[in-house]
Amino acid sequence: MGAMPDPKSDQSGRPGHPEDARLKEARDRVATVGWMLVALQFLLIIALLVVPWRRSASALWPPDATAVFGVLFILAGLVVALLGLTRLGSALTPTPVPLQGMALRTDGIYSWVRHPVYSGILLAGLGFTIAVGSLWQVFVWVLLVVFFVGKSMWEDLLLSEVHGVTWYEYADHTGGLIPMPWRRG
Repeated sequence: MGAMPDPKSDQSGRPGHPEDARLKEARDRVATVGWMLVALQFLLIIALLVVPWRRSASALWPPDATAVFGVLFILAGLVVALLGLTRLGSALTPTPVPLQGMALRTDGIYSWVRHPVYSGILLAGLGFTIAVGSLWQVFVWVLLVVFFVGKSMWEDLLLSEVHGVTWYEYADHTGGLIPMPWRRG
């Protein structure tokens, strides 16, 4: 019976090969960026909720048109985000870094938009801004949009590296944050 391969060696059997260390450093860097993005995302969402409101929660009753539309957008956003989260199943991670060996999700809500969780958060944030927002909420919501555009582009890059041609074919006919039904084929 042959000896078990050393898990610290590369496929050529050379222990601690420099390329192994570089790959680990690159993976660690990507993971760190992923966690930093998660932290920034939560800070922006908290900022959206705590900056001064145009009107107090008690002033939302009886509701006017902006309160009603805002609440409808919040509910729609939560549904979209929840559909995205549940469809990911075992591929769900707290960071935008894709898990190795997981299939690319392209059905359900993912057949309409590549980043439904981000889309749902943005839609709910827009609803909150419409319902109670001041110019501060509008400013923070715009920052959240810019943030999610950048985060989704970075995640798309990671997904394209993992899934290759499959991801490119999917991205060609599926919008990133906004559904693009005219591109569906």
